[in-house]
Parts: sequence; C-alpha cells; structure tokens
Amino acid sequence: MATATKSSRATTTATPSPPATADAERGRAAGRAARKASPRSSHETWQAPADRTDPAAILREQDAARVPELVPIRYGRMLASAFTFYRGAAAIMAADLGSTPDTGLVAQLCGDAHLSNFGIFQAPDRRMVFDINDFDETLPGPFEWDVKRLAASFEIGGRDRGFSSRQRRKCTLAAARHYRLAMRSFAAASELGVWYARLDVEEIASRLQSRVTEADRKRFQKNLRKARNKDSLRALEKLTEETEAGPRIASRPPVLVPLSELAGDLGEAELEAMMGALLERYRDSLDDQSRALVDRFRFVDGGHKVVGVGSVGTRAWIALMMGREQGDPLFLQVKQAAASVLEPYAGESGYDHHGERVVAGQRLMQAAGDIFLGWLDGPGLDGVERHFYVRQLWDGKGSAEIESLSPAAMEGYAELCGWTLARAHARSGDRVAIAAYLGNSETFERAIVEFAASYADQNEADYRRLLEAEQAGEIDVQRGI
Repeated sequence: MATATKSSRATTTATPSPPATADAERGRAAGRAARKASPRSSHETWQAPADRTDPAAILREQDAARVPELVPIRYGRMLASAFTFYRGAAAIMAADLGSTPDTGLVAQLCGDAHLSNFGIFQAPDRRMVFDINDFDETLPGPFEWDVKRLAASFEIGGRDRGFSSRQRRKCTLAAARHYRLAMRSFAAASELGVWYARLDVEEIASRLQSRVTEADRKRFQKNLRKARNKDSLRALEKLTEETEAGPRIASRPPVLVPLSELAGDLGEAELEAMMGALLERYRDSLDDQSRALVDRFRFVDGGHKVVGVGSVGTRAWIALMMGREQGDPLFLQVKQAAASVLEPYAGESGYDHHGERVVAGQRLMQAAGDIFLGWLDGPGLDGVERHFYVRQLWDGKGSAEIESLSPAAMEGYAELCGWTLARAHARSGDRVAIAAYLGNSETFERAIVEFAASYADQNEADYRRLLEAEQAGEIDVQRGI
C-alpha cells in the first residue's frame, strides 16, 4: 500500500499538464499506471489500523495552539452531533487518509472538502457563484483525499437527517459520479475553458428546477435573498453598536469581544499603532488595484469573533474599516493560519508563511476569488508572532441549510459539489491523468460510496470516543454557544 511521504510532495502547488497531443498521451499513460499501482476498487476499503492514534488525542494536540478559554466551545459545537463532530475532525481524517491507497495523482487540495465548506458568494463581478469557500487546510496532495472527505460528509449528513441507506447512497454516488464526469469533461477542454468555468446561481436554479420540491425551491430562493443581503452593511447592523465616536464592535462575549476589552494595559493610541502596523503588512501582500481600494478605507475598530466549528479557538479577528462616509463600511476577517493538517502525510508546504499558503491555494482552486485576499504576520496581544490571512467577512456568503434539505435536494447539492471539486482540481492537477484513472465505468464512484459508509461508522465511533472523553474529564465542554 502506497502512502504519502514528505519528500515526495514538498511542492508549492500541483503542476498542470496541458492536454496537447503529446502531453495528453503522457497524462493518459500516467492515469493507466496509477490504476495498476492503486486500483480504483482499492478505495472502497476503510479499516482502522491497529496503531491508529486516539482521535481525542489528535484534537487535544490541536488545543495547544488555540485560545484556552474558547476550546470548550469548540468541543461543545463538535459534540452537537456526529455530523458537527466530522466538521471539526479534519485532522483526524487527514491521519486516516495518509494510511489509505494513494494514486500519486496530485492536485491542489481543499484539505477539508466537506459539504458545508461549499456555498454561494458574490464574485468580483457581483454575480452570485457556487464554489468551495474554506481553504485553511489547503495543500497539494492525492486528488482522491478531497473526494473521500466530500463523499463521507454526504453519508454522515444523510444519517444526521435520518435518510435511508438507499437515499444516502444516492447522495454519495452523485458526488463521486459528477466528480468523475466533470473531470473527464475538463480533460477534453481548453486551458482557458477550464480556468473560466464556474457555476453561477442562475445555472444552479435551472439544474434543480425540475428535480426538487416546491418547498425546496422556495427555501433556495429564501437562502439566496439572505446571502445577497449578507454584506458589510448588514455586518455593520449586526456586529456593531452606536457610540459617541460612531459605530464600534459590540460586546457579546465570548462569541464577539471588542479589541478594547482584550487589550489589557494598552491604551487607545498603542492599539491604533499596533493595528496600523498589522494592516500595513496586509497591504503589502495585495496587488496594486486591491491596495488602492483598501487605501480608501480607514481602520475604525476591531474585535475577536468566534467562527465555525473546526476553527473555534483559533484567533479570528474582525476589522471594521470605514470609507469616506459612516455608511460605507468594509469588514475584514483576519484569521489565524497554522500548518495544514495534511502536512504530516502529504509533505510540508512550499510556503514559509501559512497565510500565504491559504491565499495561494484559494486563488488556485476558486473560479472567482475575493479581491481582498491577503496575508500578514505579527504579534498578538500576548506578544506571540503568528501567521494570518485576510478576507472579506461577509460578501454575499451563504451555505446550504443541511438540516432542512430533502433527499432529492441533497442529491442535487452533491452533484454541484462533485462538479465544483473536479473543476478546482482540474485547474492545478493533471486533469488528463486523473480522468484516465477515473475512466468510463462507475468503478471509482462505487468504491468511494463503500468507503463513505465505512468511514461514517468510524466517525460515529470517534464521536462516541469524544463523548467518553468528556465524561472522563479529559476535556472541558461548553455547549449552546
């Protein structure tokens, strides 16, 4: 069984191979060779190795780099269900994937490609698009790792929704099948055709129109309206309170805490100087046009905002910037970036700065990126130097409400995710080789379906292990936040 090694994948990004005649034949040959080394049917098996690391120990190891007071909130969110546990367990699955058969066909990976890390947002041209939206763990690696994490999330999400085994199977099969079909289509496409391919919301609505219930369609339109309204003006309304000096970050600990309440003995002038220095480092990471736009805003206030499930406990700041007028806000999220959970198994990043690693991976995988993407490093309030990446906090962002999806709607959603993941991989990996490996038959996707079911069982066992850790007093848990 082949496994990943650091020396074999210590690259910054996956190297594309253009599908010119000679290169295409080399790609097809590479795909056929990969089949011999790791047959497609080999991906169906998941069995925990005898020396598998205790999943609770993996999570506790991550705690060391997080804000101690927030770690119990992370566990509380993870323990809400087996599905929320899975969302926070990327490090556990990364260790497991490192022991599975490896095709050797490398692409830029999301690293945490579960179904809730896909969604809609506004592209720079202000059209609503569907894409991957989380890249904290991005790194080059075997393409199938992302496919396996995505497929398993549909099996686990389907169990959480109470779907039958047949309904869950249709969802996981749809994700893997549409990944294969899309990759084969991209293998025959031009370079520019692959690079410009994207899913607009209008196309999504058209695809799903005849396949879902009227309730699903109404829910989709409601979520779309909600996403369109989720912008910096909405954030100004939701995340600030009016003071004599103007709008300032509201105090709602522990989820939202203004910078002034965390600064200790630092005075206002010192805080402003510190934030100014950090924002100048961020500014240096931008291209000329984005820098010109950022320069039109001034820093007003900042705070710490708890986000997500897996990210709880990492340092996630928000910065309120204001244009010429009080009603012209820009909210930036400044999020801590650490080593990808894939690095012990797929090789160290070629980027020394993990914020830059995240930004580079996002730009490579997304069809339409955030113009405010950048990175910085600097001391926090505790004086410790850390890496961060920066993006807009709210920019028309929305995600599927998994708890309300019907089986048909989830199957359609799985198709969108499968297509989108293939498009992201096709931009960086050898799409001809991957397509040749996947082939014309359903062998690969049926193997992935079996893997997803087995790994969902593993996830449930790991979830129970974390519950036992709580009962044994190994971890502190704070629920309901």
